Amino acid sequence: MSYLSILNPATEEQVTSIELYDLEETDRAIKRAAKAEATWRAVTPVDRARLLRRFSDVVGDHNEELAQLEVANSGHTIGNARWEAGNVRDVLAFYSGAPERHSGKQIPVAGGVDLTFYEPLGVVGIIVPWNFPMPIAGWGFAPALAAGNTVVLKPATLTPLTAIRLAELGLEAGLPEGVFQVLPGDGAVVGWRFVTHEAVRKVCFTGSTDMGKRIMAGCADQVKRVTLELGGKSANIIFADSDLERAAASAPSAVFDNAGQDCCARSRILVEASAYDRFMELFEHAVKQFRVMDPGDESAEMGPLISAGQRASVNSYVEDTPVAFTGTAPQGKGYWFPPTVLESTDGTDRAFREEIFGPVVSVLRFEGEEEAVTIANNSPFGLSGSIWTRNVGRALRVARGVETGALSVNSNSSVRYHTPFGGYKQSGIGRELGPDALRGFSEEKNVFIATEE
Repeated sequence: MSYLSILNPATEEQVTSIELYDLEETDRAIKRAAKAEATWRAVTPVDRARLLRRFSDVVGDHNEELAQLEVANSGHTIGNARWEAGNVRDVLAFYSGAPERHSGKQIPVAGGVDLTFYEPLGVVGIIVPWNFPMPIAGWGFAPALAAGNTVVLKPATLTPLTAIRLAELGLEAGLPEGVFQVLPGDGAVVGWRFVTHEAVRKVCFTGSTDMGKRIMAGCADQVKRVTLELGGKSANIIFADSDLERAAASAPSAVFDNAGQDCCARSRILVEASAYDRFMELFEHAVKQFRVMDPGDESAEMGPLISAGQRASVNSYVEDTPVAFTGTAPQGKGYWFPPTVLESTDGTDRAFREEIFGPVVSVLRFEGEEEAVTIANNSPFGLSGSIWTRNVGRALRVARGVETGALSVNSNSSVRYHTPFGGYKQSGIGRELGPDALRGFSEEKNVFIATEE
């Protein structure tokens, strides 16, 4: 095995070093998961539920430890990191209720009785990105385990620490060996082996659209099931009749939270022309008040970007684009970047159309509902978005018109673990979370029993 140094993005200092899995060790881990699957699927639903509840409790007991680990590894603010650890706890608790309710149907047919059963797929490979290492891991492994599958999980190379710890906590909670394994390593080695190994029956990938396309194509060779949660360029649509003060006050966190490293970031703000000047006045005040500082500080609202490479990528979008105004960010060590607001004249510029994955937002005027929907849909992505208006009819019309998977009205909330999440178009395929997530980790079997002699 080779070793990798893990750096704190706020200080550029080494946190620790970890061993990276090679191809042989990856194959051995998949073999262990395949062997454990036969035992795990035979665990009764009530006992599987009990183990997942215990796992949830253990994660809750280690909330602060996990949060501090994420601050050091990912540069997340301590407030966000505590929420993220709590989200893993809550997702496990939610899906601990699923094994006993994952029931099939009895379908009326002539000449007999017809039954359907949900059965586990087998080994599920989950590939997690670096922007939200804990929650996205939990969104995959919790329902997969609840459905009776075993899991091999590859964390992002830059941010493996909380996933490694979660696997240890799973064993502490009583999960059998081989049921939930974390395999830190290079994506081209570990992640791609999930795609090519015949024992891995499904791949869940969250990351870039380009890599998602490669994974989808690779899985096609075995007709392997796949769930993809990919890029986004979400629109925050603000009508003149909305509560402009509230919309402007909440807009910074909607795009700058996690330093803009969020597929759901509302990185396009569309403002009705008659309210544009007033909104920008309010928005500038809110941006300049947004607190970018040491992520361990209890009052921090934004920390650093994940790496020097990511900072250079984000900066490339700003270098040749007129800047309306910026917030502030620390100087010196760390991958800092200030919240930045650009004004787009026609929506054709690169910063308005491409996913930046940093604290940069573009603002554009529109005239009326039809144009707002047209601009919002003029994107290959369709993951999330917001609509601000006091007119309920307008809210419903625009919500039905915008091609995106998760919308909020008079809010910037994107994800709730008890509701489905996923994208339209090139933002992904399949749905995570919600009451039906287990179906994506199950085979549906139909059995007909003849009753006529």
